[in-house]
Amino acid sequence: MPCTWRTSQLRLLPILTVFLLPALPYSSPVEGNQSRLIPPAEDNTSLSVLVDTKVVLACPPVSLENVLIIRWDINLRGKLSCSRAYRRDNNETSERNCTDERISWESRPDLNPALQIGPVATTHEGYYRCEVAAQEGNFGLGYHLQVSVPPEVTLFRGSNGSIVCRAAAGKPAAQISWTPPGDCHTVEQQLGNGAVTVQSTCQWEDGQVSNVSCSVSHVTGNKSLSLELKPGDQSPLNLTTVYIISCISVIVLVIVGSIWLWKIRCCRKCKLRKTEATSVVEEEEMQPYASYTEKNNPLYDTVTK
Repeated sequence: MPCTWRTSQLRLLPILTVFLLPALPYSSPVEGNQSRLIPPAEDNTSLSVLVDTKVVLACPPVSLENVLIIRWDINLRGKLSCSRAYRRDNNETSERNCTDERISWESRPDLNPALQIGPVATTHEGYYRCEVAAQEGNFGLGYHLQVSVPPEVTLFRGSNGSIVCRAAAGKPAAQISWTPPGDCHTVEQQLGNGAVTVQSTCQWEDGQVSNVSCSVSHVTGNKSLSLELKPGDQSPLNLTTVYIISCISVIVLVIVGSIWLWKIRCCRKCKLRKTEATSVVEEEEMQPYASYTEKNNPLYDTVTK
């Protein structure tokens, strides 16, 4: 008996074959020389989400009554490709190489095949694609997911009378501006995984500015900090002058103290010499008198006899 196929079966066979085979890899220059999956050029969108939030990725808008298979392909940097699939004919779900519990179906895939990620971390950056095989054909929708991290903003006094504004560990890098503008120098430090610390150091002429503001612009939101300046704390020249005056004062005190100690020592030596001289004179004056007394004193003669 010859084998016969229905038209619908012939049309759905290649669709089932596509969803049962793994995706084809490609090589791209990423960190560690690891490979990812190249997403199709069509039906892709870039999505930026805030770290520690929840995001829901939807599949193509296809009626679930006509769906045969739904599959999510997840390709994260430095990790094996993860796949989550749902077959409507037997109402079964399956997964491959999926170990992150923060990535899951939003609800039952037979009711809503959307994928949820929460809380979002920087390690969730990558490419997510939902493929749907339906009676009408194949449909796909992909997301290039990027995670944004707000920077930690601080404003403080630096060395030599400078003011420093720092936006630490932001992703992507933040932009720093000053009000009023000053003599500023900005540097960036790459921290890995796209995080960047931006630091701007500014100085103003002494007495010209009483209050400064640092404005940080970032995709996650803007922030502004202000600092009141005291007279004289913005001039490196004034600080140097104070330092020189302090050094001179110390030197003068040392000299005066040395002279005072020298005078005290000299006075002590003079007094000691006068005391010794007076003792010698008195002794010399007493010796003739003592000899005369011994010779002319009858009592001395009687005692001697």
